[in-house]
Amino acid sequence: MWGTMKALIITDGTKSIQSIALLIKKTLDIKTTIYSAQDFIGNEILSADIFFIGCEKPVPSSFAFLEKMLLHINLAPRKCGLFSVNQKSIKYLEGIIKDCEAKSQETLIIEKDTDSKAAVKKWLKTMKKNEQNQE
Repeated sequence: MWGTMKALIITDGTKSIQSIALLIKKTLDIKTTIYSAQDFIGNEILSADIFFIGCEKPVPSSFAFLEKMLLHINLAPRKCGLFSVNQKSIKYLEGIIKDCEAKSQETLIIEKDTDSKAAVKKWLKTMKKNEQNQE
């Protein structure tokens, strides 16, 4: 989808979010690594061209380091995708990436009755199309 780029996915480690992260990884045709926020050290994000962050509930305790790090790093040239199972968590995620200036235009919400695989595929296709339109 994005050629030789590298992707990073950071999750809260919950079952629902982990399953979405795996779908994202399968759908992308680039090198993609998934980290639980509790295992995330921080330097992994520097080599990623695009990163994704997902959580089930707003303000998970495992995101404390990630929140602090995103306050003090400039990721302006990087694309970011936010995903969750509800709108409240998306609002939280939008708030934590605001200061790092990563480009996040599309968000993904996978509710219980959603076809997850199709939704992820459509979301990533839209992200790529919007990126190409900005070039």
